[in-house]
Amino acid sequence: MTRTTMTRLADGREILYFDDAGSAERPAASLVDHRELPARPEPGQLRFDALSREWVAIAAHRQSRTHLPPADRCPICPTTPANQTEIPAPDYDVAVFENRFPSLGPDVSELPPAPGWGANAPAVGRCEVVAFTPQHTGSFAELGWQRARTVVDAWAHRTEALSALPGIQQVFPFENRGAEIGVTLHHPHGQIYAYPYVTPRGAVLAAAAAEFAATSDGGATLTSSLLSAERHDGSRMVLEGEHFSAYVPFAARWPLEVHLVPHRQVPDLAALGGAERDELAELYPELLRRFDALYPTPTPYIAAWHQAPLEPALRRDGHLHLQLTSPRRAADKLKYLAGSEAAMGAFISDTTPESVAARLREVAGTSAAVRVS
Repeated sequence: MTRTTMTRLADGREILYFDDAGSAERPAASLVDHRELPARPEPGQLRFDALSREWVAIAAHRQSRTHLPPADRCPICPTTPANQTEIPAPDYDVAVFENRFPSLGPDVSELPPAPGWGANAPAVGRCEVVAFTPQHTGSFAELGWQRARTVVDAWAHRTEALSALPGIQQVFPFENRGAEIGVTLHHPHGQIYAYPYVTPRGAVLAAAAAEFAATSDGGATLTSSLLSAERHDGSRMVLEGEHFSAYVPFAARWPLEVHLVPHRQVPDLAALGGAERDELAELYPELLRRFDALYPTPTPYIAAWHQAPLEPALRRDGHLHLQLTSPRRAADKLKYLAGSEAAMGAFISDTTPESVAARLREVAGTSAAVRVS
């Protein structure tokens, strides 16, 4: 099993090491952060947008965060005498730590009621960084099965732990990959946000799931019903496993978009069983490899894990799924969200879901999977 070790950085932030199954005990000396760090900043602010009835985080302190440093100054590589980083150990498998420049947190609490204009509160919540590997270069798709499996366990662990914090309403693991997406570090990594409110997208998905459940016989969730329909149709299927299947959705918004869905209804990553996590550690990197196989250069993407909100009424019908998207519409072209999409939320697709699915099926096997047991 994945071994987990928790300690704290010099300014009090939590850091957890997730070591691959079968690895040796982590030396105590590797857990000590010898840096002298300034005190953590005060939380930013949450302001309530009375027009849309949504919370907006104001995080001006993030203007000074690290931006695309050279490899020898990377803050999430292992620590060396010349580069004392956010990860004090000289080596690690997977590390998760509280972001030094968080949009939310470090305090956690319930939000006050938001009656209208002028309502505000400290930006409570939690933002964590997930370093997938000690290697500065590479990608999630290249981790190998064992390391990907460790990351899945880390996501599950943090989902469960963050969900138990006071006031947290939704937990969101994600990865931004590529300068075109706006990453600030080249080192392969992801993030986890724990929100003190249900996100706008989370609320839309939860409402649709609840409406479907109210008008159905209760035998399936909305997500599982869509998966069943896509598997029956077949034209947009990308891959099918024993526990997960992936497809391009019928009404895909992005030039490249794939949903990876567990066959069993689970609300989040923490609820996945061992066999499901094993398969996820194979199928998810396979999808990423296929994205990269479409063009001569790596494809930028956002990997978004949609987990059910924690409010019981919204959680009951929730169904975990991955939404993997890329704005890349050709080898040398990106889709930008302009008037219709950015202002009105009304997407116009530049590709057909059926043709994208066909291309993703065609590139299967062009980049060999790596499984290390």
